[in-house]
Amino acid sequence: MVVKIKGKVFVFGDNVNTDEIIPARYLNTSDPQELAKYCMEDARPGFGRRDDIKGSIIVAGENFGCGSSREHAPVAIKAAGISCVIAKSFARIFFRNAINIGLPIVELKEADEFEEGDVAEVDLENGVVRNLTKGKEYRIRPYPEFLMKIMEAGGWLEYCLKEVGE
Repeated sequence: MVVKIKGKVFVFGDNVNTDEIIPARYLNTSDPQELAKYCMEDARPGFGRRDDIKGSIIVAGENFGCGSSREHAPVAIKAAGISCVIAKSFARIFFRNAINIGLPIVELKEADEFEEGDVAEVDLENGVVRNLTKGKEYRIRPYPEFLMKIMEAGGWLEYCLKEVGE
């Protein structure tokens, strides 16, 4: 079960919208690996093609994922190898889409205390976020058991198929 997530931090600001996460010009495919190449392209050109983002954590400000309701945005993030997104707040539809595809996301009001390159650890089950670089610890709302099962399955559809199959 996905309980603790640890990774290098990449910092983004407030109001990162879905067009910055995965620009519309790349939506001629729904292939996750192709979308991953252009993850965060309009916020940070070339980000999705970096070698050092696998297993990393995006930390952002307010209203992350605002804009359209396209599910491609969290799909691109997850397929790029980002293990978790921490933000001060999320757009509602992005929050929902992220959970549906099995991308762990965490709201943390102190997200702005992280800096690019810090190492973060997220404990979803116990509700703890740590900045291992700065030695700081923050309390978050733990994921309830059903959300942990969705994450473990890899998303809502996979969870439902597993539950129906049992």
